[in-house]
Amino acid sequence: MIKHRGRFAALVVAAVVLAGGVVSTQVGQASPNAEGLDAQFVAAHNGPQQYPKVFIEWDVPITMSDGTVLKANVYHPAGADGQPIAEPTPTIVNMTPYTKLVSNVADSTLSVPGLSELLDPVLRNLDFSPFGFSSLSDMLRIVPGGAARTFSVDRNLIRSGYTQVVVDVRGTGFSQGTWQVFGEREQLDGPEVVDWAAKQGWSNGKIGMSGVSYSGINQLQTAQRHPEALKAIFPIVPGSDLIRDVAAPGGNLGIGFIPMWLLAVNGAKLLPDMVSVLTGKFDWVWMADRVRDPFTFFNVLIAALSTPTVDQIPPELAPILDDDSPLRTSWIGRPDQVEVPTFVYGGWHDLFTHTTPQIYNAVDVPAEQKKLVMDDIYHITLSSGMGQPAGPAPLDALQRAWFDKWLKGIDNGIDRYDPVTLWQQGSEQWTSDVSFPRPGMQYRRMYLDGASSGTAPGALFDGSLVTEPGAAQRISVDPGLTTLCSRDAARGTAGLVPLPDMCSKDARIAESAGLTFTSAPVTQPTTISGSIAAHLNTVLDATDGYWTVTVNDVAPDGRSTVWTQGQVMASLRAVDDSKSTRSPNGDYTEPFPVLTLDTRQPVVPGEPTTVDISIRGTDGVLQPGHRLRVDVFPSNFPSVIPLRPLLNESGLRTQHIELDPSRPSWINVPLGEDPGW
Repeated sequence: MIKHRGRFAALVVAAVVLAGGVVSTQVGQASPNAEGLDAQFVAAHNGPQQYPKVFIEWDVPITMSDGTVLKANVYHPAGADGQPIAEPTPTIVNMTPYTKLVSNVADSTLSVPGLSELLDPVLRNLDFSPFGFSSLSDMLRIVPGGAARTFSVDRNLIRSGYTQVVVDVRGTGFSQGTWQVFGEREQLDGPEVVDWAAKQGWSNGKIGMSGVSYSGINQLQTAQRHPEALKAIFPIVPGSDLIRDVAAPGGNLGIGFIPMWLLAVNGAKLLPDMVSVLTGKFDWVWMADRVRDPFTFFNVLIAALSTPTVDQIPPELAPILDDDSPLRTSWIGRPDQVEVPTFVYGGWHDLFTHTTPQIYNAVDVPAEQKKLVMDDIYHITLSSGMGQPAGPAPLDALQRAWFDKWLKGIDNGIDRYDPVTLWQQGSEQWTSDVSFPRPGMQYRRMYLDGASSGTAPGALFDGSLVTEPGAAQRISVDPGLTTLCSRDAARGTAGLVPLPDMCSKDARIAESAGLTFTSAPVTQPTTISGSIAAHLNTVLDATDGYWTVTVNDVAPDGRSTVWTQGQVMASLRAVDDSKSTRSPNGDYTEPFPVLTLDTRQPVVPGEPTTVDISIRGTDGVLQPGHRLRVDVFPSNFPSVIPLRPLLNESGLRTQHIELDPSRPSWINVPLGEDPGW
């Protein structure tokens, strides 16, 4: 069924959601809908709960082993008298850098009696796509999709018999200390908080962890350290390689997201605890810590934008550019060391798309103890596809089911939920399968060719994507700003900027300053599932340059829809073969860029230079008559910009693709069927 976009009355929506499920792509394989699991999870989460009220303990101190005091709000199930119940309960820990104050404000809003019942159907059905702004609709659906409650506090979860602990990460919110941004000491806090929670009188010793983005990442970091009390985690839009995912994808600064994110967290951590001020209990250690480090990482950001040459890189920036530095190594996750049941939710256009499926694949538990859902979302529009007709249950309902199974031992069927649930681009429907990539994919080279495809009249260059290398030709392209109107502009800014559909769902404006290479139409539905690699024979007029590649679905009417993207700075093209993957013919399927100054290779101007680019994994189907397209750009503003010294070396000069049969350029793409090319 096509993803729901229409307007329906609230009761109709509720009925359809309860009846909804997931379309199975495996012959003979039961989907969740076959057992009515999604409807069951929604009914359990939204129905009457065991306890009528919630009791909150404010600013509970938790002392870490180094003496730093973290502050937590503890939400208890309560009886009709409003007092916490006496029985110990399983406990859910959420460690957030966005302050528990924000979580509480969101919780207070969502807990207004009757408000959710009123807002959910309204927000689900507000549809701005007729006006060309479907991204606005998706932003509103984070509430009925369950993300708002998994980000803050889920009172239905608490009233069903869980205690929830929301903790300010050290150096943020009301907690003492210096914000480390996933540093080693911060990571030690996770197991210590889990152990603390397990030992409290209101806990039965069984701990789960929940949360979004940062709070999804620290779940994995905590789980890989194996605290005994931790029994299950539910990471939402997590990543496990922060440099390559978001801070410096392809060796370029993630300017679309990082500055505003640093500003948000650093600004929020400076808000004082006004209750403690009014009661004469102000935490002066907190104040001293904030004075000592008011703007974490802003010095690094400023250095990245202002340092003119590589030789002048200052000490504060150098660790970011060293793959073996303690900072960089602390930002590399070890999901293969996670040994507790793990439910992973991500999206095809999220900031962490590259590593979210890798996390699922690496987690070392039996298949019934790990699940993956990949939605059609940006980072900020998470859960907008959840709870829709023919789709998975909302995130909060799935989270409740996950914890009920692994913390309470309730046989609710979540272990039988399909291993992976994927929003399939191209078919525009939810599908299920046994793995990602889907089974049976065969990698195939598609060569960039200079012959016109006749399908991109508005592009700077209209080339073809063919099965054999063609004639020699040099194609030139200049850095430009048309990528301001692109899906990657939306992705790189986390979806916070609601771009019109003419930009985010059609690449033709961006392609007016790019190189396009388009295949013949496919003759049957053709699945593409997995990571993609681009192998480009390039020539630069300077010692450095930047390349970004998108992979698109081109409809018969000419609409060009970006499915996925990859990028790299030319001088940072070195690949670590020990961490890369290849197809049977030896071509890369996922080259792993080193991204460190020690392996930097300045380009020799005018000489051919091979660049291998890792393109984020994707899943979609080309419908009959549709074509596969590769777009090549020499810039990608505002998603990323090169570090200032590398930008200076590039001079923003013209860049070239050298089409040469003896040194061809291609993409290596995983296909499920013969496309008929």
